[in-house]
Amino acid sequence: MALNKIITVRGKAVPVAGADMDTDRIIPARFLKCVTFDELAGTMFYDERFNADGSSKGHPIDAPQHAGATIILGGENFGCGSSREHAPQAIKRSGIQAVVAESFAEIFFGNASGIGMPCVCATHTAMQTALRITADAPQTEWTLDLKSMTLSCPMATLPVTMPAEPREALMQGRWDAVVELMNAPEAVESLSAKLPAPALS
Repeated sequence: MALNKIITVRGKAVPVAGADMDTDRIIPARFLKCVTFDELAGTMFYDERFNADGSSKGHPIDAPQHAGATIILGGENFGCGSSREHAPQAIKRSGIQAVVAESFAEIFFGNASGIGMPCVCATHTAMQTALRITADAPQTEWTLDLKSMTLSCPMATLPVTMPAEPREALMQGRWDAVVELMNAPEAVESLSAKLPAPALS
């Protein structure tokens, strides 16, 4: 089974402002009872976006000018809090393909990388530039390029960073650990043969 090589992500950006955007806010706990992750489409930031009666709170995600956005612009420590893998799943299955923020919680970053959703860091200054451009011209198309490690649009080219290992895994189409195992049955068998037999109780 081959995975997509993720080298570039293109599209409009949507701001999700604020530091410490925790996973409880990204995906409320009541949605964790889903049978498959497919059911999480549309649930990201649900309580940030909707009142109890389902009426809109006017969140940027639901603003007409940001409709169809594929890149989130976040703040510091994005994805902190509980280590629920549903959080990046909800974001990706709602149409977002990448997140750019000042920093990420480690577990969220790992979970996102493992489903093929790049999370890259930019400086505070770079993020402010991206946010300003998006506010002034929300139809701007951005390009996140993992090869050049830039987030660019016609008005600016901003440097971004990402650890080398997950970056290479995304670019080589090797970001899903389960698929990696399925694609290497001989290596799995070879390693299994070298492991000691389990002790009998």
